[in-house]
Amino acid sequence: MSAKFHLAEVNVGRLKAAIDHPMIKDFADNLDRINALAEGSPGFVWRLKGDGNNATDLAINGDPLFIPNLSVWEDIPSLGAYVYRSGHVEIMRRRREWFEQMDLYMALWWVPAGHVPTVEEALEKLALIEAHGPTPAAFTFKTPFPPPTGEPVEPELDECA
Repeated sequence: MSAKFHLAEVNVGRLKAAIDHPMIKDFADNLDRINALAEGSPGFVWRLKGDGNNATDLAINGDPLFIPNLSVWEDIPSLGAYVYRSGHVEIMRRRREWFEQMDLYMALWWVPAGHVPTVEEALEKLALIEAHGPTPAAFTFKTPFPPPTGEPVEPELDECA
């Protein structure tokens, strides 16, 4: 992919209980390991961090159970390899233990290299997909769009369901 653009990714979730609740313990106990895995993965550029080296304390709309995960990657294959073909999969397979079911929880979009997306920007991308489905402005792994420079992209399929 072009070095002029990077791929931004957001996924949100509403925890079934507070982050320090025993029901959420396995999720919370694995955050540092999974975040370190992301940071060490090929193509990783940046991730959102709060006070605890993760984003669980950055509640969305004041709801401490509704938390964001926001990151930037060089391209779709790099993010797809981390999400679906790394140790991240073992945690993602268990997401229903810790998070409420949501129909729309992830969005991808291209940003100029060096741009650091905000949670507000990410929520707008989720709203775009909800209103219009995948478009060049906000899309999914299954329905990707090329960066503004036009390089072709392939879908990344969920290999952990």
